[in-house]
Amino acid sequence: MKQRQLGKNGPMVSAIGMGRGSEPVKSGTSQEQDFNATIHRAIDLGINLFDSSDAYWGTRHEVLLGRAIKGRRDGVLIASKFGNIDLPDGKKAPNAKPEFVVECCNASLKRLDIDVIDLFYLHRVDPATPIEDTVGAMGRLVEQGKVRHVGVCEVAPDTLRRANKTYPLAAVQTEYSLWFRDCELEILPLCRELGIA
Repeated sequence: MKQRQLGKNGPMVSAIGMGRGSEPVKSGTSQEQDFNATIHRAIDLGINLFDSSDAYWGTRHEVLLGRAIKGRRDGVLIASKFGNIDLPDGKKAPNAKPEFVVECCNASLKRLDIDVIDLFYLHRVDPATPIEDTVGAMGRLVEQGKVRHVGVCEVAPDTLRRANKTYPLAAVQTEYSLWFRDCELEILPLCRELGIA
Protein backbone atom coordinates (compact mmCIF):
# COMPACT_ATOMS: atom_id res chain seq x y z
CA MET A 1 0.00 0.00 0.00
CA LYS A 2 1.38 3.40 -0.94
CA GLN A 3 1.87 5.78 1.98
CA ARG A 4 1.55 9.57 2.16
CA GLN A 5 2.62 11.96 4.88
CA LEU A 6 -0.16 13.75 6.67
CA GLY A 7 0.93 17.39 6.52
CA LYS A 8 4.49 18.63 7.18
CA ASN A 9 5.15 16.68 10.36
CA GLY A 10 2.30 14.21 10.54
CA PRO A 11 2.29 10.43 10.40
CA MET A 12 2.42 8.30 7.28
CA VAL A 13 -1.02 7.16 6.19
CA SER A 14 -2.24 4.81 3.49
CA ALA A 15 -3.02 6.53 0.19
CA ILE A 16 -6.40 4.80 0.34
CA GLY A 17 -8.54 5.29 3.41
CA MET A 18 -11.95 4.06 4.46
CA GLY A 19 -14.94 6.17 5.44
CA ARG A 20 -18.52 5.66 6.46
CA GLY A 21 -20.08 4.03 3.39
CA SER A 22 -23.63 4.68 2.27
CA GLU A 23 -25.48 1.80 3.93
CA PRO A 24 -26.12 2.25 7.68
CA VAL A 25 -24.97 -0.77 9.68
CA LYS A 26 -27.11 -2.04 12.54
CA SER A 27 -25.30 -3.06 15.73
CA GLY A 28 -25.28 -6.73 16.70
CA THR A 29 -26.35 -8.02 13.27
CA SER A 30 -24.64 -9.86 10.43
CA GLN A 31 -24.12 -6.38 8.96
CA GLU A 32 -21.80 -5.57 11.87
CA GLN A 33 -19.95 -8.84 11.34
CA ASP A 34 -19.44 -7.89 7.68
CA PHE A 35 -18.40 -4.37 8.71
CA ASN A 36 -15.79 -5.80 11.11
CA ALA A 37 -14.51 -8.24 8.51
CA THR A 38 -14.15 -5.41 5.99
CA ILE A 39 -12.20 -3.25 8.46
CA HIS A 40 -9.95 -6.17 9.42
CA ARG A 41 -9.28 -7.04 5.75
CA ALA A 42 -8.45 -3.40 5.01
CA ILE A 43 -5.93 -3.34 7.87
CA ASP A 44 -4.41 -6.59 6.61
CA LEU A 45 -3.99 -5.00 3.16
CA GLY A 46 -2.15 -1.99 4.64
CA ILE A 47 -4.99 0.53 4.91
CA ASN A 48 -4.48 2.41 8.17
CA LEU A 49 -6.63 5.55 7.72
CA PHE A 50 -10.22 5.23 8.92
CA ASP A 51 -12.53 8.25 8.78
CA SER A 52 -15.63 8.80 10.90
CA SER A 53 -17.81 11.59 12.30
CA ASP A 54 -20.25 12.16 15.11
CA ALA A 55 -22.75 12.93 12.31
CA TYR A 56 -22.49 9.52 10.62
CA TRP A 57 -25.42 7.20 11.26
CA GLY A 58 -26.43 9.29 14.28
CA THR A 59 -23.04 8.70 16.02
CA ARG A 60 -23.35 4.92 15.44
CA HIS A 61 -20.45 4.81 12.97
CA GLU A 62 -17.99 5.88 15.67
CA VAL A 63 -19.27 3.14 17.99
CA LEU A 64 -19.01 0.46 15.29
CA LEU A 65 -15.58 1.61 14.12
CA GLY A 66 -14.30 1.59 17.70
CA ARG A 67 -15.55 -1.96 18.17
CA ALA A 68 -14.09 -3.08 14.83
CA ILE A 69 -10.57 -1.88 15.68
CA LYS A 70 -10.61 -3.28 19.22
CA GLY A 71 -7.35 -5.17 19.69
CA ARG A 72 -5.97 -3.75 16.42
CA ARG A 73 -5.47 -0.09 17.39
CA ASP A 74 -1.68 -0.08 16.92
CA GLY A 75 -0.83 1.38 13.55
CA VAL A 76 -4.42 2.45 12.82
CA LEU A 77 -5.09 6.15 12.35
CA ILE A 78 -8.59 7.24 13.39
CA ALA A 79 -10.00 10.48 12.01
CA SER A 80 -13.30 11.87 13.20
CA LYS A 81 -15.22 15.06 12.73
CA PHE A 82 -17.52 17.34 14.72
CA GLY A 83 -19.61 20.45 14.20
CA ASN A 84 -22.22 19.33 11.65
CA ILE A 85 -25.28 19.00 13.86
CA ASP A 86 -28.87 17.88 13.24
CA LEU A 87 -31.58 20.43 13.95
CA PRO A 88 -35.04 19.43 15.25
CA ASP A 89 -36.52 19.98 11.77
CA GLY A 90 -34.05 17.49 10.24
CA LYS A 91 -31.83 20.12 8.62
CA LYS A 92 -28.09 20.39 9.28
CA ALA A 93 -26.31 23.35 10.89
CA PRO A 94 -22.73 24.09 11.97
CA ASN A 95 -21.68 24.48 15.59
CA ALA A 96 -18.01 25.22 16.25
CA LYS A 97 -18.13 27.05 19.57
CA PRO A 98 -15.01 26.27 21.65
CA GLU A 99 -16.97 24.63 24.47
CA PHE A 100 -18.77 22.44 21.91
CA VAL A 101 -15.41 21.39 20.43
CA VAL A 102 -14.38 19.96 23.81
CA GLU A 103 -17.78 18.33 24.39
CA CYS A 104 -17.69 16.65 20.97
CA CYS A 105 -14.13 15.41 21.40
CA ASN A 106 -14.90 13.82 24.76
CA ALA A 107 -18.04 12.18 23.37
CA SER A 108 -16.20 10.85 20.30
CA LEU A 109 -13.40 9.41 22.44
CA LYS A 110 -16.00 7.59 24.53
CA ARG A 111 -17.94 6.26 21.52
CA LEU A 112 -14.75 5.13 19.74
CA ASP A 113 -13.45 3.71 23.05
CA ILE A 114 -9.95 5.09 22.41
CA ASP A 115 -7.60 7.36 24.37
CA VAL A 116 -6.73 9.77 21.56
CA ILE A 117 -8.19 10.79 18.20
CA ASP A 118 -5.41 10.82 15.63
CA LEU A 119 -6.99 13.46 13.38
CA PHE A 120 -9.88 15.64 14.56
CA TYR A 121 -11.64 17.66 11.86
CA LEU A 122 -14.03 20.58 12.01
CA HIS A 123 -16.75 19.14 9.77
CA ARG A 124 -18.32 22.46 8.78
CA VAL A 125 -17.18 26.04 9.37
CA ASP A 126 -19.53 27.92 11.69
CA PRO A 127 -20.08 31.50 10.46
CA ALA A 128 -21.20 32.49 13.97
CA THR A 129 -17.86 31.47 15.54
CA PRO A 130 -14.48 32.90 14.52
CA ILE A 131 -12.33 30.13 13.04
CA GLU A 132 -9.52 31.22 15.39
CA ASP A 133 -11.70 30.37 18.41
CA THR A 134 -12.59 26.93 17.05
CA VAL A 135 -9.10 25.94 15.92
CA GLY A 136 -7.65 27.38 19.14
CA ALA A 137 -9.86 25.00 21.11
CA MET A 138 -8.79 22.12 18.85
CA GLY A 139 -5.13 23.00 19.45
CA ARG A 140 -5.71 22.88 23.21
CA LEU A 141 -7.06 19.33 22.78
CA VAL A 142 -3.72 18.41 21.20
CA GLU A 143 -1.90 19.95 24.17
CA GLN A 144 -4.12 17.91 26.51
CA GLY A 145 -3.27 14.68 24.66
CA LYS A 146 -6.83 14.01 23.50
CA VAL A 147 -6.06 14.70 19.82
CA ARG A 148 -2.86 14.25 17.80
CA HIS A 149 -3.57 16.39 14.71
CA VAL A 150 -6.28 18.82 13.61
CA GLY A 151 -7.91 19.51 10.28
CA VAL A 152 -10.83 21.28 8.66
CA CYS A 153 -13.40 20.33 6.02
CA GLU A 154 -14.98 22.28 3.17
CA VAL A 155 -13.19 25.55 3.90
CA ALA A 156 -12.64 28.76 1.92
CA PRO A 157 -9.02 29.83 1.21
CA ASP A 158 -9.01 32.84 3.56
CA THR A 159 -10.52 30.78 6.37
CA LEU A 160 -7.94 28.07 5.76
CA ARG A 161 -5.08 30.59 6.09
CA ARG A 162 -6.53 32.01 9.33
CA ALA A 163 -7.12 28.52 10.76
CA ASN A 164 -3.58 27.35 9.97
CA LYS A 165 -2.12 30.54 11.47
CA THR A 166 -3.99 29.80 14.72
CA TYR A 167 -2.79 26.20 14.95
CA PRO A 168 -0.89 24.19 12.31
CA LEU A 169 -3.34 22.04 10.37
CA ALA A 170 -2.44 18.55 9.22
CA ALA A 171 -5.21 18.03 6.66
CA VAL A 172 -8.12 19.47 4.73
CA GLN A 173 -11.01 17.25 3.69
CA THR A 174 -13.01 18.53 0.75
CA GLU A 175 -15.08 17.21 -2.10
CA TYR A 176 -12.86 16.30 -5.06
CA SER A 177 -13.84 14.10 -7.96
CA LEU A 178 -13.95 14.00 -11.75
CA TRP A 179 -17.24 15.91 -11.49
CA PHE A 180 -16.20 18.42 -8.83
CA ARG A 181 -12.74 19.88 -9.35
CA ASP A 182 -13.12 23.42 -8.00
CA CYS A 183 -10.60 22.78 -5.21
CA GLU A 184 -7.85 22.64 -7.86
CA LEU A 185 -8.19 26.40 -8.33
CA GLU A 186 -7.29 27.65 -4.83
CA ILE A 187 -7.56 25.07 -2.06
CA LEU A 188 -5.06 22.48 -3.34
CA PRO A 189 -2.40 25.08 -4.24
CA LEU A 190 -2.86 26.71 -0.82
CA CYS A 191 -2.54 23.34 0.93
CA ARG A 192 0.73 22.75 -0.93
CA GLU A 193 1.95 26.20 0.06
CA LEU A 194 1.08 25.68 3.73
CA GLY A 195 2.18 22.05 3.92
CA ILE A 196 -1.29 20.70 4.64
CA ALA A 197 -2.36 17.28 3.35
